[in-house]
Amino acid sequence: MTRPQLGMNKISRKLRIATALIGSQYALMLEYRAEIILWSISGILPLIMLGIWKEADITSSLGLNSQDLDKYFISAFIVRQFTAVWVMVTFEEDNIEGKLSPYLLQPIIPFWRYYSSHLAEQISRLPIVIILLIFLFILMPGSFWLPSFPTILLFIFSTFVAFSVRFLLHWLFAMACFWNDRASAIERLLLIPYLFLSGLVAPIEAFPPTVKGIANLTPFPYILSFPSRLLAGQEVNIFESLTALFLWGSVLLLLSYIFWRKGLRKYSGMGS
Repeated sequence: MTRPQLGMNKISRKLRIATALIGSQYALMLEYRAEIILWSISGILPLIMLGIWKEADITSSLGLNSQDLDKYFISAFIVRQFTAVWVMVTFEEDNIEGKLSPYLLQPIIPFWRYYSSHLAEQISRLPIVIILLIFLFILMPGSFWLPSFPTILLFIFSTFVAFSVRFLLHWLFAMACFWNDRASAIERLLLIPYLFLSGLVAPIEAFPPTVKGIANLTPFPYILSFPSRLLAGQEVNIFESLTALFLWGSVLLLLSYIFWRKGLRKYSGMGS
């Protein structure tokens, strides 16, 4: 067998493994569809903030009209639904209960098990999000818009990259479980900068220049504000934002690998 054929066989094998892994995780998520519905509904903070900003009637100070504000926060609602990450909680439970040990014996790196679980959960959310959007547009018909097909494709790609970066960020801090059993408290600490620096509670343009500059030094605005503005059809530097996401992803991936190797040396697998 030639070298190109061996390469194709390896790629084909990895694709089959990835498909099987996501398929099994999707089937598992369907067993918890009631919880997924509740999780989807709980992600309506951007819509709440939309009501607050419109009630305050200060849209002109943001350089956005009422329809632009509707588009932004509805887009932020969609992005938040498909960038949700809870790996720190799951990894902590598996570490404490000793479930991580059999995962380490399997030929698949545990990272991919958790990553595919998140992807499967997001796929299961899709019909729920569509239904919620239909109700929203019925209640607010003036907020409906239809992005172009290239914009939708670019939005899907950027949201996937944004989710991957956020997953890597949480995965990196999940490695703290090897040194501290209750590392999920870090997730609550991460929530604070995420809420205020991502553009979730207010568009980045609403911040003073100093705060905006600090926000742009973090991955948070690229995780939520960038894909939201992209879908809303607002001005955004696509190349700069995607470059920032890939740079953050590369750094987080490298740090995660280092701490994973160090953490495995401390892992006892005893459970509790």
